[in-house]
Amino acid sequence: MIILSNLDLPLDTDFGNLLFTISKELKTPIDNIISAKLYKKSVDARRKSNIHFCCSVLVDVKSNEGKIIKNCKKASIHNYTPYLWQKADFIPELPPIIVGFGPAGMFAGLTLARAGLRPVIIERGLDVDSRTRDIQNFFNGGELDENSNVQFGEGGAGTFSDGKLNTGIKDKRIKAVLETFVSFGAPENILVDSKPHIGTDLLKSVVKNIRNEIISLGGEVRFASKLENINFDDTGIKSITVNNEKISCDKLVLAIGHSARDTFKMLNDIGCTMERKPFAVGVRIEHLQSDINEALYGDFAQSEYLGAADYKLAVHLKNGRGVYTFCMCPGGEVINASSELEHIAVNGMSENARNKENANSALLVGVNPEDFPGDNVLSGFTLQRNIENNAFKVANGAVPIQTVGSFCFGLEEKLGKIKPSVKPRVAFADFDKIFPKFLTDSLKEGILEFDKKIKGFADKDAVLTAPETRSSSPVRILRNELGQSISIKGLFPCGEGAGYAGGITSAAVDGIKTAELVLSNFVTK
Repeated sequence: MIILSNLDLPLDTDFGNLLFTISKELKTPIDNIISAKLYKKSVDARRKSNIHFCCSVLVDVKSNEGKIIKNCKKASIHNYTPYLWQKADFIPELPPIIVGFGPAGMFAGLTLARAGLRPVIIERGLDVDSRTRDIQNFFNGGELDENSNVQFGEGGAGTFSDGKLNTGIKDKRIKAVLETFVSFGAPENILVDSKPHIGTDLLKSVVKNIRNEIISLGGEVRFASKLENINFDDTGIKSITVNNEKISCDKLVLAIGHSARDTFKMLNDIGCTMERKPFAVGVRIEHLQSDINEALYGDFAQSEYLGAADYKLAVHLKNGRGVYTFCMCPGGEVINASSELEHIAVNGMSENARNKENANSALLVGVNPEDFPGDNVLSGFTLQRNIENNAFKVANGAVPIQTVGSFCFGLEEKLGKIKPSVKPRVAFADFDKIFPKFLTDSLKEGILEFDKKIKGFADKDAVLTAPETRSSSPVRILRNELGQSISIKGLFPCGEGAGYAGGITSAAVDGIKTAELVLSNFVTK
């Protein structure tokens, strides 16, 4: 099969009938084309007078595939090879154990279960239905459950987000991840959208279906099960301690996410080699979605072929800092993503329809290891926690907000046309009492720079919500070419928390790759 990319098509294209267009592009007769199916679709809005789709098409031909590729003048044409799930040649006495049931752990578990290895997955949080009740109770003003919240539980932090699946990596496993999501209930359009998303409302049932598939294949998922220790010697892992119980183990996939700070402390205490890495800290910024649509789509803002507009912005400031937007949630809401008492952390979330009044995005400033207090490998966590605790204190337990008018221009603090969406309650606060000065200075300059790219980005009524501290892990667990920790044989760190991914899809891909490395121990060479 062939993938033909960079194909510009009008907004009203009939994607069910692409044969004539593809025949012309490939210079091959229509009767030589078995099928032409949309593979990827993005919106090109660089010129407001000519907004159109930029597409990739998967083409199956009867003959002369090599000749067609050679003769086609497009540089972006290549063969397509689908991902094939692997099988183990023999079953070990001890099943592999996976810690964490976010995207990395989930897809590692699914890969191992499909291979026949019957993995055991432990997750400190609860199943998605119980977790949803706990989160809703917290949003309604109830007490935070430190083990069942936006960060911990079935599906990981991504379950309560936009369910955004676009990624900057290139890997044959990406399509397998998307196809897996669709097979378990996600909408089919994620297979072709260049910026696919599922939405937290649909993700809840998708992750539950994946869990049930793992169990049906002989795997096991244990909730409310916290990893407390890894017992090992020079030859490798012997057992792990979970809820005060020792469990025999020699292959451990560590997919703990970026917020399991107590687990990272345990890893550091037992001598697991980690290094500090850059991450980012900032705020959420909210605009009216209608204003974003108008700014990005102009006269096409009401087009039936276009959904809620989104954006991705970045700038390198004169002070050497990078400022960028991250995990933009069209038609969504800001959520209280805290996981520790007396600490505030926020994130963004959208449902599949993306039809709420506000758009929101993380607005982040790059933080480097030299910015961390102290020399400890975990000092990045200390910086995060200090900011989160400052936020709790300065707003008396509410979620702190400022308008762009107040933050950037020194105007009187008052709400205008944009109402903050975060729950349960907000309070105006001075962000200079939350963040180090280099962060607030960079955020202010970044907002003004982004206003040059999107008219109205620095709208005085735009609402800033603080702090966004969990964009990525501040550490990396070092691993070798076999995917194992360089200090603990049999330990396979993976995903976002281990420092090898940045979002649902890249974490899922890393989970699959890590599972393949585990599998290599059970394939006859």
